Amino acid sequence: MAGVPVDIDKPLWDQRTFYGRFQHFLRITNPLLSLKSEQELEKAADLVKVARSTGLVPNGVSLDELQTAKVLYDSAYHPDSGERMNLIGRMSFQVPGGMVILGSMLVYYRTTLQVFMVQWVNQSFNALVNYTNRNVNSSITNRQIGVAYAGATTGAVGVSVLLNSLVKRAPPLVARWVPFVAVAAANCINIPTMRQRELVEGVGLSRNDFTGKREEDELGRSRVAAVKGISQVTFSRIFMTIPTLLMLPVLSTRLERRYPLLMRNNIAAAGLQTLFCGILLCFAVPVGCALFPQRSSISYDWLEKEAQLQIKNNTDSVPKILYFNKGL
Repeated sequence: MAGVPVDIDKPLWDQRTFYGRFQHFLRITNPLLSLKSEQELEKAADLVKVARSTGLVPNGVSLDELQTAKVLYDSAYHPDSGERMNLIGRMSFQVPGGMVILGSMLVYYRTTLQVFMVQWVNQSFNALVNYTNRNVNSSITNRQIGVAYAGATTGAVGVSVLLNSLVKRAPPLVARWVPFVAVAAANCINIPTMRQRELVEGVGLSRNDFTGKREEDELGRSRVAAVKGISQVTFSRIFMTIPTLLMLPVLSTRLERRYPLLMRNNIAAAGLQTLFCGILLCFAVPVGCALFPQRSSISYDWLEKEAQLQIKNNTDSVPKILYFNKGL
């Protein structure tokens, strides 16, 4: 297949549909990809770069091998910068990382110390994921990272402690739902704060939706688009935790009634819930990522006046729809 024309950046599935996006993210969030070595990642990146620059399948590889390399590349390299992302921040690490943290939340939620430790670990994890998957065209300082991290951790711990004090006499199931509320509140703090530079400076807008040739043509920057993108990411992240933090507690409560001795053992309970979390996250993560297109769109008429003026000054034909990377 070497020498055959190929558009390496054209998705295999239609990214305008939920099913197409789900198929795409089902592959790049595969937890097994997080086990790939640095050499395998570099080889995949080299193949993608050759195919991108020449428009041809590289010598010595088949089209299927090239497509496999593109999946690995998409899982480990940032869509804006092309730089390799840290392991913990990759979407392929969401299942192994998230299953341990969320499983712990469902077991260790009764005391203030347990809440603090689990939420601190969770927000440390989230802060790194949010930073890794931000729109890299908007920089963020170390001070802003620290503020986002401290704000999200404080918010999550504060909500957890407050709700735990309010639900002491409530049914056990209600208490088990406290971590979901805390995680949702923390995401509403962590993501906008970590990406506050986008809210101040705006995100880059292009006429290119990256369904084909990857040629960036930034026409302006919009704060309104940044609000839309960050809101979508926040909703998606909260949605990913619904199966584990809302549905799994129902199962845990039933298991506790049927197997009280087993579920009262913290190690056994944590192991079972971690396993269940991993199974649920294998589907919840790609579904959450697929809720909205990564290359989000916005109408020119919805943009603020400054962004509209920038676009008019940078092009002779003003597009009705603009595109931007919302992040993950």
